[in-house]
Amino acid sequence: GVFPKGYWTIWTTVALDLIGFGIVVPILGVYAERFGASGYSVGWLFATFSLAQLVFSPLLGRLSDRIGRKPVIVISLIGTAVGSFVTGAAGALWLLFLGRVIDGASGGSLSVAQAAVADIATPEQRPKLVGMLGAAFGVGFVLGPAIGGLAALGGPHVPFYVAAALAAVNAVAAIVRLPETRKVTTEPAHREARRGFAVPSNSGLRRLALLGFLATFAFVAFEATFSLFGSKRFDLTEGSTAAVFLVIGLVLVAIQGGGFGALAAKVGVPRLYTLGLAVVAVGLVVVGVSTAWPALVIGLLLLSVGQGVASPSLTELVNREAGEHQRGEAMGFQQSSYAVGRVLGPPLAGSVFDRIGVWSPMVLGGAITAVAVVLAVGWGVH
Repeated sequence: GVFPKGYWTIWTTVALDLIGFGIVVPILGVYAERFGASGYSVGWLFATFSLAQLVFSPLLGRLSDRIGRKPVIVISLIGTAVGSFVTGAAGALWLLFLGRVIDGASGGSLSVAQAAVADIATPEQRPKLVGMLGAAFGVGFVLGPAIGGLAALGGPHVPFYVAAALAAVNAVAAIVRLPETRKVTTEPAHREARRGFAVPSNSGLRRLALLGFLATFAFVAFEATFSLFGSKRFDLTEGSTAAVFLVIGLVLVAIQGGGFGALAAKVGVPRLYTLGLAVVAVGLVVVGVSTAWPALVIGLLLLSVGQGVASPSLTELVNREAGEHQRGEAMGFQQSSYAVGRVLGPPLAGSVFDRIGVWSPMVLGGAITAVAVVLAVGWGVH
């Protein structure tokens, strides 16, 4: 079908934003060591970004419901540019933390962009367009590290300046090209009732946020410990681990950019979400118990396919539950639930890896995802 006006502008805005994120993330830990950061400090450096996102995503989402999507996306992109520049120009560890706070607080642009796509799409188009927006995430994670690696040849600060420049250009392009998508609605009751930092009164949104937290927690536990697991059990180097994540990214892009819309139309989004979660749970356990390459490949493939299906399904379920007047805030609240998972997942996964065994973060992640499947079925999400 024909894409709604403004869709590709939103898509490229998100893709560029995530390329910038992908440039910074793989090299941040090594960069921080120059300032005397320990492994513990590096862990907190990553957590700081997610904590800032946790606080600011619902606020930016609610602001976009009030003043429009475009100004909030532009402000967020400018914030990302400033945060990346501060990180690159930092002369001390505290400035790195400041840069990550500014960058994390600006990370709400993604949930606002998701709300913008939902604004311009018909209910029939939405699953396909949300899936393709998910593919923009994959593109960012595939291209970002490659650009970051090349930029690092110019010196340790250069990738951060490249990310800052990219965000600044993206902000200017958004000012010129991004349409305002929010439909003006006169719903004073909602505006009066929702002041300050509030949890949605809608129980459906709260349940979806809990499911999002559990699934993110499990997936992040895998991400955080896979390089350690791969090196201990399969003698993977940093390069071969990066190649594994590249393939996962490409599978996600293929599913979300290609097959998701057709699958959603055939199976239905609620059922597709529960099936996707179940496949992720199986994939995580298979990876955890694998001792031979074929089992590892099957586990990683199941994990990638399940994640590729479950992630856009959940976004679409939030869209349906929120309705037009509350879409930005609902997306922001959902993004916050993911941020909690990203804050808690890595340290807990690392500690079970140390204390229980190399297999434990994956199998624990599979068990947590299975709990999410049971809840989804129990709540009738499917």
